[in-house]
Amino acid sequence: MSKSPSYHSDWSTGDSNNGMPHNDSSHGGDTPELPDYVEPDVANKEEKAVTRSKFLVVFVLVLAVSGAATATFLLMEKEQNNNFGAAFAGLAKEVSTLSRQKVNQIFSALDAFSVFISSQVQEDGNSSWPFVNIPDYSKKSEKISELFGFKTPAMSIGTLVGEDEKEHWTSFVLESAPRWYQNSLDNEGNKYTVDELMNMTIPFVHQYNFTDNFKPIPTQTTGSVLPIWYRYPLEPQNVGLLTTGYDCLAVKEIAELYQASRLTLRPSLGFTQMLNTSEGARYGQWVIDSQIVQPITMNAEIVGMIWLRLPWPEFFDNLNVDGLFGMIAVIRSSCKIGTGEVADTAVDLSFSIDASGAVFLGQFDAHDAQYDDHLVSQVILDSGLDNEQLPEGLCVHKLTLDLYPTKEFEATFHTNKPTTYTSVVVAIFAFTSLVFLLYDYFVSRRQRKFMERIVKQDRIVSNVFPTAIRDRLFDSGRKGSNQQEGPLDPLRGGAGGSGAPLADLFPETTIMFADIAGFTAWASAREPVHVFILLETIYGAFDKHACQHRVFKVETVGDCYVAVAGLPEPDKDHALAVCRFARDCIKAMKNTTLKLEVSLGPETSDLELRVGIHSGQVTAGVLRGQRSRFQLFGDTMNTAARMESTSQRNRIQASQVTADLLIAIGLSAWIAPRESKIFVKGKGEMQTYWVNAKAAKGLKPSNSEMDLLAVSETVPDSSDSQSLKEVNANLFNDVGTMTKTERLVEWNVEVLAPLLKQIVASRGERVDSNNASLKETEATIGTGDTVLEEFVPIIPLKRFDASDLSKRQQASSIEIGEEAKAQLRNYLANVASMYQDNPFHNFEHASHVTASVKKLLTRIVSVDDRNGLTKSTSDFNLVDIAGHSYGITSDPLTQFSVVFSAIIHDMDHPGVPNAQLVKEDTRSAQIFKKSVAEQNSVELAWGLLMGKEYEALRACIYHTEDDLRRFRQLVVNTVMATDIVDKELQALRKARWETAFAHNPVHDVSLTSDDCKATIVIEHLIQASDVAHTMQHWHIYRSWNEKFFMECYAAYKSGRADSDPSENWYKGEIGFFDFYVIPLAKKLESCGVFGVSSHEYLGYAQSNRAEWVREGKRLVKEYLSKYEEMFKEK
Repeated sequence: MSKSPSYHSDWSTGDSNNGMPHNDSSHGGDTPELPDYVEPDVANKEEKAVTRSKFLVVFVLVLAVSGAATATFLLMEKEQNNNFGAAFAGLAKEVSTLSRQKVNQIFSALDAFSVFISSQVQEDGNSSWPFVNIPDYSKKSEKISELFGFKTPAMSIGTLVGEDEKEHWTSFVLESAPRWYQNSLDNEGNKYTVDELMNMTIPFVHQYNFTDNFKPIPTQTTGSVLPIWYRYPLEPQNVGLLTTGYDCLAVKEIAELYQASRLTLRPSLGFTQMLNTSEGARYGQWVIDSQIVQPITMNAEIVGMIWLRLPWPEFFDNLNVDGLFGMIAVIRSSCKIGTGEVADTAVDLSFSIDASGAVFLGQFDAHDAQYDDHLVSQVILDSGLDNEQLPEGLCVHKLTLDLYPTKEFEATFHTNKPTTYTSVVVAIFAFTSLVFLLYDYFVSRRQRKFMERIVKQDRIVSNVFPTAIRDRLFDSGRKGSNQQEGPLDPLRGGAGGSGAPLADLFPETTIMFADIAGFTAWASAREPVHVFILLETIYGAFDKHACQHRVFKVETVGDCYVAVAGLPEPDKDHALAVCRFARDCIKAMKNTTLKLEVSLGPETSDLELRVGIHSGQVTAGVLRGQRSRFQLFGDTMNTAARMESTSQRNRIQASQVTADLLIAIGLSAWIAPRESKIFVKGKGEMQTYWVNAKAAKGLKPSNSEMDLLAVSETVPDSSDSQSLKEVNANLFNDVGTMTKTERLVEWNVEVLAPLLKQIVASRGERVDSNNASLKETEATIGTGDTVLEEFVPIIPLKRFDASDLSKRQQASSIEIGEEAKAQLRNYLANVASMYQDNPFHNFEHASHVTASVKKLLTRIVSVDDRNGLTKSTSDFNLVDIAGHSYGITSDPLTQFSVVFSAIIHDMDHPGVPNAQLVKEDTRSAQIFKKSVAEQNSVELAWGLLMGKEYEALRACIYHTEDDLRRFRQLVVNTVMATDIVDKELQALRKARWETAFAHNPVHDVSLTSDDCKATIVIEHLIQASDVAHTMQHWHIYRSWNEKFFMECYAAYKSGRADSDPSENWYKGEIGFFDFYVIPLAKKLESCGVFGVSSHEYLGYAQSNRAEWVREGKRLVKEYLSKYEEMFKEK
């Protein structure tokens, strides 16, 4: 195809690197960043006249709606205020009326009780004051207290005792007290005995010395005294003594009330503050109580008194007013509290009252002054006496109850009604505006969506095509805008399309093919999301280096990355650019896989890049049709692909043409011929080159060579026998300092830590690590003779709880603490160190098993989402999810235990089977007898975990004895399941499987329960994971099979095996597939728990068996030849 210079210049319009300068500093610094996308400049024009008209109409409408809305709002607010005032006035009137009635009721009841007592004494000819007995005093007082409705009643009776009657009265009390004490105990059910109460009775009329720890002393009152005789309820006071015989006149406030009653023969009321009492704790730090003194008279003379404590908060509690809410009550007294003196100004006691009770606010007026106009006032106590008629220092209280509303009460009347009406008015005016602006709105919205779509399409096109190609596509589309389809319509090609194809020939390019070696096998053992994380991360790093080196990424085909230099913008140094790019890709690949191994698991760092490059002419263009894109065609592409497929890991293989271009620019030190020619289909034998040669001795490399020589000096030439692993270590020694084992430890930490978070989240509380009972269980659990004795057929799992599931969904926000995570990391590091350096039974294999367990557990959890069971969060669907997995997903501790068991199941494995250990009569064999290696692993791992240094870790795993026992049982059963040689255990598992999962199961609840099925599924899960390599890609199976052969062969050579494993290895593997692996994979499928993974495992197992039948004999010979030579050298 001929082309004109002008046509070729169209390809070069723009920069394939978005204008970035050509430099090569990436290998010495950070990974370069991708250039930002620049949106196309699209101008939006508006008509100025239309805009001015719109603003004018909107302004007029705003003025009109503002006036109407303001008037509506003010009128509605006024109506609400009127409703508020009327409602409060009615409620307050009811409260004040009930309060006055209740006060009158209290005083009337006390007066009646006083008359009853004096009448009863008068009728009893054997009694006289003050030597009186009141039968059934406790019952009568109880009835009166119930009438008042007080929760903390306190009512006492005191008798007036003359100076010459004190001793006689004391004797009378000591003689009579046991009878009424017993009477009170029978009625009140007091916890004391009569003897104990008598021991608490002071045998003389007394008062307390407050300066000497409330020590009782004889009363200091001269003349008559007023000792307490009866009290309800009968119980000791704070000093641990009864009030019997306590002289009330020793208390100034009571004495003043008595004097007022003696002069008026009427009841008196006073106030006392009560501090730090149990009642006070309910209403605040302190409360105000009233003391009511009701005189008992005989012949117009006071012979005793009834003393009642009136708790004002409880007084308001029992008003029983419907709808009472948000009210301030202020009790105003004409006397000063506690002084007995007439106050110049009223003393105010403020309470907040509502339907739930009253709260004492303080000795002040607590109402909000803005509600003064809403005051409702009521006199609730007025004796009718003039305080001026009383002796100086005495005062009879007149109580006034003032009620005020609060902001909370008013808020209940402030609804959104004014706003609603105002909104209706606004809506009417707004409708007119909407009609006017509706058309403009839809046009603007359509234009906005159109622009968003254009920007998205341009972003996609810019990502698929080089900048110059994108611009040409757009320009060609504008030229054909009068047609229904442009000349370069990407959906129409061939005879049905219009316009010439957009294509050209580029004579000088270099193409690179880079393939991830080992990717297919690695991906077979991973979850889909992990596969894409790997590819996106690696290819993302490649893309950044491509931008820096002015290399154009053509496409990715599977795990193969294709890039080219020299187009669409010609570059005379295209071969140099691709070599540098290939070098940075290899380095980025190693750095990335080392870092990703921590999150993606074992064998990730084993992935390596295989690169091939070739230079020559290529045809490039846009191949129209479905999924059109920019593509390259020609022999150069094919040859570059052959260079890659015949290359080696971590090496760049270049063709003769590319090598000549490097030599031509003075970079002969970069290349070295491959030791043997390669055969290329369609071309025959070809001489190729490694782009890794060292510079010739004595020659100083040019500045342009310095960057690649820094790498090439560490890469061996064709004569170097250094292993690839050593090459990697030298080539990428600047990527981290973690060993492979350390990376595997870190990956296992990242696997277990989220499960620990779910365990902690499901508990919903922090752990008490000082639980003595739990610590005792920790010290005793697992102390039996053998681990195998703890094996049980069925493990009771935690039942499904929907609340636990909702808590676990918040696990990402839970922190287990740095200490616990550090202990987890330390524990796993110690576990790794306790694995022996066996070819197969080592920590890497344990991590491989863990990866399989994690994958299968993930399938259990996610299969329900794919079946649509979690579209609703109803309890019914949540139970469906738990039932589908037989409860395994209900408890994160179960999942943690299985993963934990996978990590520790081969600890300290000696590399020989249990039968050999028993034959050798090792110490562990003497202890355990059977399943020796498995029991030893559990013992070691458990003993390590119970160490004092792992307290925080254990606190995250379990926090109750039940959790600890379930964790231990799960670990024992799971690890014991990995012993597939024990015929007794295998027969038991087979029988349980047939019973639990048969189509017509035996009707035995214990064997068909979810716990039984879950136990069986867990055991088969760990068994499948333990041989997961047989159910994964052929390369993974072959790799681990070779390692296992090496371990068995080493045991044979060291005299720890009776027979040469190579003699029966081929047939043994076929039998292993037929009688264990494939049946096990079928069980995974039949239990219906693991979703598509069960099909995947079965498919790989059958495929690997067929491949082994074809290749097994040859592989066994290779194993034998390789390891015979190895053991000869040793």
